[in-house]
Amino acid sequence: VFKGYIYRGLKPVHWSPSSQTALAEAELEYPTGHVSKSIYVGFKVDQIPETLIQEISNQAPDLFISEGILKEVKLVIWTTTPWTIPANEAISVNEKLDYVIAQSSDKRSLIIIANDLLEDVSESLEIKYHKRVLIKGSTLDGIVYKHPLFDKKSPVVLGGDYITTDSGTGMVHTAPGHGVDDFNTGKKYNLPISCPVDEKGFLTKEAGKFQGLNVLKDANNVIISDLIKTGSLLKEIPYEHRYPYDWRTKKPTIFRATE
Repeated sequence: VFKGYIYRGLKPVHWSPSSQTALAEAELEYPTGHVSKSIYVGFKVDQIPETLIQEISNQAPDLFISEGILKEVKLVIWTTTPWTIPANEAISVNEKLDYVIAQSSDKRSLIIIANDLLEDVSESLEIKYHKRVLIKGSTLDGIVYKHPLFDKKSPVVLGGDYITTDSGTGMVHTAPGHGVDDFNTGKKYNLPISCPVDEKGFLTKEAGKFQGLNVLKDANNVIISDLIKTGSLLKEIPYEHRYPYDWRTKKPTIFRATE
C-alpha cells in the first residue's frame, strides 16, 4: 500500500440493479425475445480540424457557407441504450475505415457516417443520402461536437478495431462509464469516466434533469422525448437482440463502472 501498488479505481462490469450486485459472465443468461429501443441520433458538429476543412474544400467546396464555415453537419450514432446518452463523453471512430460526408437528396441535411453503411443508414432513416466527401477515419480526429441534451462540447476520438461496419453507423457513442471498449478509449484519451447511475439503476444528480429516472423503466422514453424536442433524434426502431439478464432474478442487467 505504501509503495502505491494498491489503488482504488473504476472498472466497467455487468451490474444487476435487481440484486444490486456485479455479475460474472457465467452468471448471465441471454433469453430470447428481448427488444430494445434502438435510436439513431445526430450530434451537431461545432468545430472541424484544418485537415478536414482541406478535404472538403478539395472535394465539395459548395458545402461551405463562407470561408472555413461549414453548413450544419451531424455525426450520426446508433445505440440500443438511449439512457446512456446523458453519459456521452466522446464519439469514437476507426481510423482505418472510410467515412463520408453525405447529403440528403433534398439538400437539407449533411451527415457523417462510415462509407460502407451509407446505404443501410439511408434505408433505416428513410432518407436518401448521397456521398459528397470521402475521408479516412483518422481525418475526423479532433472534430468537436455539441451534446444533444446538455450545454457541453466533446471530441471525436480514435477508438479501435471494435468499431466495425457490421451494424450501426461506424461512429460509436462513447460513454466510458457504461462499456468496456468505451472505458478503455476513455482512459486512453483521459475522458471523464462518468457513470450517473446508482446501484438500483436510477439516474443520479450527475444526469441533471434526468435524475431519478430508472434506466430499465422510464429513462429511455423521457430521453428519447427530449432528443425529439432538440431535433437530434433521427429515428427510433425496435431492435430484438441478445441481452444479458441476471440468472437469479431473471431481470435485465446494465453495464456500469464501479469502484
